[in-house]
Amino acid sequence: MAAQPARADQGLVAELREILGERFSTVMAVREQHGRDESYHPCHAPDAVAFPRSTDEVAAIVRACAARRVPVIPFGTGTALEGHIAALHGGVTIDTSNMKDILAVNAEDMDVTVQAGVTRNQLNAHLRDTGLFFPVDPGADASLGGMTATRASGTNAVRYGTMADCVLGMTVVLADGRVIRTSRRARKSSAGYDLTHLFVGSEGTLGVITEITLRLFGIPEATAAAVVSFPDLESAVGAVILTIQSGIPVARIELLDEVQMDAVNRHSKLDYPVQPTLFLEFHGSEAGVAEQTGAVQQIAADFGGADFQWSVLPEERSRLWRARHEAFYAALALRPGCRGVTTDVCVPISRLAECILETKKDIEASFLLAPIVGHVGDGNFHLIMLVDPDDPKDMAEAKRLSDRLVMRALAMDGTCTGEHGVGHGKMDFLVHEHGEAVSVMRMVKMALDPANIMNPGKIVRI
Repeated sequence: MAAQPARADQGLVAELREILGERFSTVMAVREQHGRDESYHPCHAPDAVAFPRSTDEVAAIVRACAARRVPVIPFGTGTALEGHIAALHGGVTIDTSNMKDILAVNAEDMDVTVQAGVTRNQLNAHLRDTGLFFPVDPGADASLGGMTATRASGTNAVRYGTMADCVLGMTVVLADGRVIRTSRRARKSSAGYDLTHLFVGSEGTLGVITEITLRLFGIPEATAAAVVSFPDLESAVGAVILTIQSGIPVARIELLDEVQMDAVNRHSKLDYPVQPTLFLEFHGSEAGVAEQTGAVQQIAADFGGADFQWSVLPEERSRLWRARHEAFYAALALRPGCRGVTTDVCVPISRLAECILETKKDIEASFLLAPIVGHVGDGNFHLIMLVDPDDPKDMAEAKRLSDRLVMRALAMDGTCTGEHGVGHGKMDFLVHEHGEAVSVMRMVKMALDPANIMNPGKIVRI
């Protein structure tokens, strides 16, 4: 059993100041900024915050902390949603925002190596003239290190996959300060354990990711986006399921219920019908996009969908997807002064309609306002429950709705989180989902981090 982690003492502070100089802070405002994410979870501030610029500096920080059994909490942009960055036992937060170098673009091999603090928008801006892009799109302009650590996905996942599909390898600083490279740039390998995918989704509990090599994709010849509304939620989800089962390679297919559409219209100054709605995008050749759109239009019409409203020009598509990405903030505006308790699940596509409709019944019977939005092309959807965090009744109801949703998804052979991750917010559900396999995760954790200093209190209990 690992001992209780220690707090940062003056000796550690002095050592890290010697390494980092002004890029090390114990100021309370900086610490509090690094103790909370975008979620409703309360702030747990670290004892100090370090701002390294290189893998060598991260390794030096980790070695200094390991010698004193002081926790290390990796930090990207702070956009996580399950308390991933909370310093539950104090310690030193390693903020990677100064690690923004794009180290190598291998255009012929369609891959790129970046430092962990590079954000997805920064990377795509850099790639603009290469004819390539990086597709994983969680909404927020998250760091690629954080996206790797949380196994992020987003609106494009139905076509291009998640971070698990797009990470080729990485450099990681282990709990004792050793630096490893998990793989080379080859697109496949049978050489030993798959350490790359062990660290993807590890949420900083096994090591600090400092560099990542990522797959890139060609910018499609043609792109078209459309919005289509439906008379009810069942029809909208039915159209999604048939589209996926028909093998139509849509790039994006997003569902917003009528509550979320009302919020999006108000927030983004749009005028779409306040009905269950799909946002769609199609990628490919001109002929391929025409074929895809025709097939989906016919499916939508069969389910009572309205005529497609097209966004073909880049600025129109940008406005549409910006509105989708700002859905969380649009929802918050429905109840000014509230916080959003967000949760997500993912189920097999054949159970999606059942899961969403049963969840909608729960919401309609509740006194809370809770819009539904989701990346439904791969069976993933979210609730944004609008609460007063100081009202025990609100918080209890949000927990009840969340628990029912997760247990419903698990009963359908789904998962407790399709993309938000576990953090400390969903640790109990992990046991329901994986059972005895959680003890194996714990063994892996203790083998790589026997002193339990790497982001302790997340994913598995020690």
